[in-house]
Amino acid sequence: MNKNNLVITDVVIYEETQKLDNGFIRISEGKIVEVGSMDLFKQNESDTVLAFSSECSLLPGFIDLHIHGANGSDIMDNSVDALKSIAEFLPKEGTTSFLATTITQSDELIESALKQAAAFVEMEGQTPHADMIGIHLEGPFISNKRAGAQPIMHIKDPDIDLFLTWQNQSGHLIKLVTMAPEQKNGLTFLEEVQKRGVVTSIGHSDATYAEVQEAINKGLTHVTHLYNGMRGLHHREPGVAGATLSHSELVAEMIVDGVHIHPSVVNSTFKAKGANELILITDAMRAKGLGEGDYDLGGQQVSVVDGKALLEDGTLAGSILTMDEAVRNMMKYTGCSLRDIAKMTAENPAKQLGIWNKVGSIAVGKMADLVLLDENHKVVLTICKGKIAYEGVKNHEHH
Repeated sequence: MNKNNLVITDVVIYEETQKLDNGFIRISEGKIVEVGSMDLFKQNESDTVLAFSSECSLLPGFIDLHIHGANGSDIMDNSVDALKSIAEFLPKEGTTSFLATTITQSDELIESALKQAAAFVEMEGQTPHADMIGIHLEGPFISNKRAGAQPIMHIKDPDIDLFLTWQNQSGHLIKLVTMAPEQKNGLTFLEEVQKRGVVTSIGHSDATYAEVQEAINKGLTHVTHLYNGMRGLHHREPGVAGATLSHSELVAEMIVDGVHIHPSVVNSTFKAKGANELILITDAMRAKGLGEGDYDLGGQQVSVVDGKALLEDGTLAGSILTMDEAVRNMMKYTGCSLRDIAKMTAENPAKQLGIWNKVGSIAVGKMADLVLLDENHKVVLTICKGKIAYEGVKNHEHH
């Protein structure tokens, strides 16, 4: 064994295929090298052991596919420092990977944000932080009828040439594109984007059920913040929401903050889709971690009051949700298990992005991206690529 292995012992481990009620995990050089039951544990000289208790559950680190900002910073601030500030903040909530999410803006601003993201990826950070695994391009190829908090004056028709230019400028970091397939050239755009290994997601869309079906036939697989910014469910015109519920090809993001979707609708959606077809996201903006006050989102003023982020006209403008809060809410609203949580926060996002071979579950050979939750599902410890990125209240022993 190499020097400097990190070992976590005496915890419940949600391994990829089974649950270990009393297990240990050994991490070396950023990877998981051994997972096993405590009765098989032998300590090596090179091990640093963190012993916890069986009240703690070890899950794969959370992957947030939809986040605009946190801790006072926003992806659209167009600075490497803003991205660094977000990446260093996220482990507090158990997030080990994220897609930096842009917003509908002028071409210049979007281009600048993409270039900064590319520059950030090149940087060698010293502090352990969540991994920016790519960019989620939210807009501008959306419907002005369902703009939500996306600035309407910058919305444009799907344009594959512009997308390809942006993809080059970003160093091919764009992994997910939120778009409205019913817009002019929408289906062609969708096909071309999918062909290049980028996931298309229906969002900020006024599509009818028939239009969504057509998009699924062209390769649509993902839904941006289900129920928000889309044609809702009517029992005679199922719209985007209804199509999502009835098509298992579509994996849907949900903002489970108790504000964006009524808890009972979260529950009925969980019954309809199940843990395999849902992904928990935060869609958080810069106020996350800072509290109430006035903030900027894509050049618009957002007020955060009573846990809601609103534009001046009362439109919901992202959230201040953390991933661990989303987990606690989801469990409260649906009674789902921690195994379900691991699917909705790690496995499904990793599979959607095609990075399942590297992350998304606790398995030997995968990246050591881990989150340890206590009995109240609060974050105790977050490990990013084998390094401790966040430690909560110390309730373990170092050996």
